[in-house]
Amino acid sequence: MDFLAGKHIAVLGLGQTGQACVAYLQGKCESLQGFDTRTNLSVQLPVPVTLGPLEAARLTQFDMLVVSPGLSIRSDAIAAAAHHGVEIVGDVELFARLNRKPVIAITGSNGKSTVTSLVTSMLQQAGLNAAMGGNIGIPVLDLLGTDADVFVLELSSFQLETTSSLAPVAATVLNVSDDHMDRYRDFADYRDSKLRIYRHAQRCIANRDDASTAYPKALARDSFGLEPSRDGFGYDAATQTILFKNQAWLSMQDCQLRGLHNVANIQASAALALALTDDHGALQQAAKTFKGLAHRCELVSQRGGVSWINDSKGTNVGATLAAIDGLAPTVTGKLVLIAGGDAKGADLQPMVAALSKVDTLITLGKDGDKIARLHNNAKPVTGIQQAVSLAASIASEGDMVLLSPACASLDMFRNYQDRGEQFVAAVEALQ
Repeated sequence: MDFLAGKHIAVLGLGQTGQACVAYLQGKCESLQGFDTRTNLSVQLPVPVTLGPLEAARLTQFDMLVVSPGLSIRSDAIAAAAHHGVEIVGDVELFARLNRKPVIAITGSNGKSTVTSLVTSMLQQAGLNAAMGGNIGIPVLDLLGTDADVFVLELSSFQLETTSSLAPVAATVLNVSDDHMDRYRDFADYRDSKLRIYRHAQRCIANRDDASTAYPKALARDSFGLEPSRDGFGYDAATQTILFKNQAWLSMQDCQLRGLHNVANIQASAALALALTDDHGALQQAAKTFKGLAHRCELVSQRGGVSWINDSKGTNVGATLAAIDGLAPTVTGKLVLIAGGDAKGADLQPMVAALSKVDTLITLGKDGDKIARLHNNAKPVTGIQQAVSLAASIASEGDMVLLSPACASLDMFRNYQDRGEQFVAAVEALQ
């Protein structure tokens, strides 16, 4: 707590994360102010608040800026403050300096929330009082007041940019694919922000199938992938069995999660959990009973023998590739894909190979036309209800309709949850 004493601190961004920072910091520093670039913010806070564009002249007057993930630290005003010697941190960095309990940390372009939730379930099944937070659920500073034995944190690249002291007992970068290219110079810049999670980790869990997750400290024993491994987690596709050190560990047929992407999610979760428990039976039981999360390859309906899958959380190309590659082998008939939205400047070309497994592509949203150009049977629509109606007219018994947009949702929806809920409502309204 000494590092806060006497400091003049500004919290930038007053959404859920910023509000948690204000609540925690109040009374612990010399002065505290809040800033938000929105001019119509209605939240009431017990500190002075400035709304509108950030001004370098104001920010350089502080000792520390606590920057919310939604704001780029490369913006002119924040960069000027950093150049002036103002310390730039985020809520995760504050948490890291204050926390004394074990942490498991998870990042990646896709699968973060599923793995964070599953690791938490595994540790709880093993008898540990585990609590999760960060980019999912509870802001990290709110975790400090809980009685948890261990914290499981989902961390975004934006959160990791402002974090330098976090020392997890185990950390992973699940995968790295084009995302948030509107915030990064290039793919390498984005990848490097993810790899910051490994800096002070005791165990670095790498994905053998994604070279972008590799790190010099990562050992073979702490890895996962779809090929057998004598050291870490592997997979036998013929028997649909997860292997550990080349021995059968868990049959996917006993699990409620489906698809090869969920094989990797279970492997990564187990590898992380093993940093704190050697109760393999508890980990296996948790994996068997875990039902997955809403809007993530969620089975909505099987009316008329057609499987309707809500993967609205597929907000980037990598997520949609994982969904197609994971689910296509389970389809006995045709695969109909609904995709489109705001691609955030991502390269869409990597979708071409996966789209060869799609029989009909239905596109919508800001960048729907760009995705449509990648397929010879693409049908543009104007909204989610029209997309569902068109898919229903095409699909028959044995087919699958997959909503996996490969894009952000804000061009047409409040968020990805709203998009998923509208999809589910449209499916349920079918006659």
